[in-house]
Amino acid sequence: MPRTARSTDRISFRELRQRLRTSRAATNLGFELIALKAGHATVRLRVEDQHRQMHGLVHGGVLAALADTAGGMATYSRAPRDTRVATIELKINFLEAVDGGILLAHGRVLRIGKHISVVDCELREKRRLIAKALITFFVGAAKNKQNGAKRSAG
Repeated sequence: MPRTARSTDRISFRELRQRLRTSRAATNLGFELIALKAGHATVRLRVEDQHRQMHGLVHGGVLAALADTAGGMATYSRAPRDTRVATIELKINFLEAVDGGILLAHGRVLRIGKHISVVDCELREKRRLIAKALITFFVGAAKNKQNGAKRSAG
């Protein structure tokens, strides 16, 4: 099956939003999927005290996790339904410090192949660009949670 699935074979916004809600990391950090279309995803974070480092600024690790999550959601939107996505590499530039507000991460798939997806992600607070990331993901068949075996196609 080609990596770019027909829209009927892809996971829906509702399913991805629910999947994100079941992720402990995303839930603990307060991430919310707010927009999704083929190859694009937007994830929101309302900054709270738990997101700040000792100087009162949003921690770089939180920003990296936000970018990673938006990139993963964008990749899922272009991959076949029964796919797993895992980060291979994440490179992020922190452009401006941010101490609060509502942050949006916009992930955009630049290219998706048989096993690799490359995503560009911009993080913004209002219209202000605060970080830019380039993320590479592994894309492959989902594994059965019970025994680690790949799910059969039929």
